[in-house]
Amino acid sequence: GGETMTDAAVYEARLELVDFVIDVFWDVPEEAFVERLLSGDIQLPEDSINDQLDEGFEMLEAWIDENADQSVSAVQDDLEREYTNLLVGPRPPVLPHETNYREDTEFIGEGLAEVEASYGAAGWTPPEDEEYPEEDDFVAVELAFLRWLVTKQREGLEETFGYERVFLDNHLMTWVDDAVADIHEETDEPLFLAAADILAGLVEFEDEIVAQMA
Repeated sequence: GGETMTDAAVYEARLELVDFVIDVFWDVPEEAFVERLLSGDIQLPEDSINDQLDEGFEMLEAWIDENADQSVSAVQDDLEREYTNLLVGPRPPVLPHETNYREDTEFIGEGLAEVEASYGAAGWTPPEDEEYPEEDDFVAVELAFLRWLVTKQREGLEETFGYERVFLDNHLMTWVDDAVADIHEETDEPLFLAAADILAGLVEFEDEIVAQMA
């Protein structure tokens, strides 16, 4: 076909997008990550992929320009405060966990068990993170699984396309757009808005890629 990106470039882009969203949402963005963003080290795909990714990149670039002359620690302080208000609480307005959005599972435990069964079927174990004991249906954990699947695909394990198809259909795609809409409603921090749009665009991009393969 008339693909402008080579396979290798597509894998690079997929992993960079996933990594970026994980870095923003896993926990309070760290100084090293903020520094890397502000230094302009982040390579954004040249080609337009879809509207949500384009919007996210535009917002990210605007955020970088706006904060380029600020001290890293001041920017990180602001992000830490806003991240805490938005996602940690005491009563956070947004809980980016799949079971928080799904209406078809009556109990959190049931929804969680389904997510964990998806991981187990593919042979993946969520990272044990003592410092950050989020449930396994937290957005960054689901994305860590996605990242692992993409890595396996790059290594040539074809069956991981099938696992990703099921995971997108039954899990990520059932709730991510709603969570992204909530983030838009509850914060005006451009970095989190950019990451939310990039998350939505990434899921759409993955859906298209896997549709061609699975």
